[in-house]
Amino acid sequence: MGSFRRIILQNRQRSSSTKNVIGVSPEPYLDLISNPFDKRQWNYLSFGPSYIRVNQSAIRSKCQQETEIKNQHKDIYSKVENHLTGYPHLIPRNNAIFKQYSDHLLDYLNQSYFTPLSYNDQLISLEQAQILGSIRRIIQNMNLIIRVTDKGNNFYIGSAVEFEKKTQKVFSDTNAFIELSDNPFNEILYKVIQLLNTLRGKDLIRKWQYEQMMPDRTTCELAHLYYNPKTHKDGIPVRPIESTIHASTTKISKFLDKILRPIFDAKSNDTTIIDGASLITELSKYNKKGLLKSTTLFCTFDIRNLYTILPQEETLDTLMAFLHAHGYRKVKGISIDTIKKLASIILKDNVFAYGKKIYKQTTGGAMGSSLTLTLANIFMAKWQKNIVEEQTKTGEFYGR
Repeated sequence: MGSFRRIILQNRQRSSSTKNVIGVSPEPYLDLISNPFDKRQWNYLSFGPSYIRVNQSAIRSKCQQETEIKNQHKDIYSKVENHLTGYPHLIPRNNAIFKQYSDHLLDYLNQSYFTPLSYNDQLISLEQAQILGSIRRIIQNMNLIIRVTDKGNNFYIGSAVEFEKKTQKVFSDTNAFIELSDNPFNEILYKVIQLLNTLRGKDLIRKWQYEQMMPDRTTCELAHLYYNPKTHKDGIPVRPIESTIHASTTKISKFLDKILRPIFDAKSNDTTIIDGASLITELSKYNKKGLLKSTTLFCTFDIRNLYTILPQEETLDTLMAFLHAHGYRKVKGISIDTIKKLASIILKDNVFAYGKKIYKQTTGGAMGSSLTLTLANIFMAKWQKNIVEEQTKTGEFYGR
């Protein structure tokens, strides 16, 4: 009896000591009255979206594994091939090196997928698969929604009905989207190809630039819209993001962003705040000048729905004015008038699917398109110009 009591006391002491341990896992944000998940499910969700699970494919059938290998091989190989055949490498597609790479890649994937897991890892994989399945059933049965939080590394879990109300509020508040009765995908794809062919035919863009911007007809698809909840803000509003990875204008957007963003970054370096570390650096400089005092005021502002309030034509004109002001008539051999035409088709032919409906954006640009951030920054640089000049005159600091 005495020994049994000692064991109980030891266990009690251990459990008491564990209460002092602070976990660092990003717990999910639960936007519900009560938690429908048990401890195992909640712990699994707390791993967050970046958690790397034990190889789940090992517990799938051989047929499923082979299909996954085939899909991964196709995806990786096509990306490498497109990169190496484009500028500046320009390796011919019939070069034997591609066949060698394809074979090596396939061997590597087969080895990775079919190498047996240890018994312990198999048990972990099975357990995690069961937990994940039970989480999915709860999500479906209770009509919940799970999303990655905006600017966070954790999950948001809430009512699908309430979340949809938030998304519809974005549509009504911004008034930036119109519903279309027909799917204009083929029309937009043709328009993009025709524009690039015309520019290339007039020698307004070089061959390698033409190839980098030309959409792949076999993989192109309509963009789709989704929302990430802003759990760091009151009321948990949602941020609209377009998945434009296979959209007709994506390659043009990436190309223009690649040549324009370095220009903006170089010209706005003095007022750019990248992160908390850069803010501390700027404040340190401000302090060394003897300007940081007990009476110093710190002011912050937040622009709501920036990407959906930018007037499209004015944004394009602002881009032209920005390039003119800094002495650019051409960028990478492309005239700024041609750049405007390319940027215009990105902004004005932005169509996406949401739910079972198709929409066109009439104001601003797609959040998810590479060029939109650069255009928004250039537009804001014009807007903040007077503020920056006033702050500079008085020795104060402004950053964004």
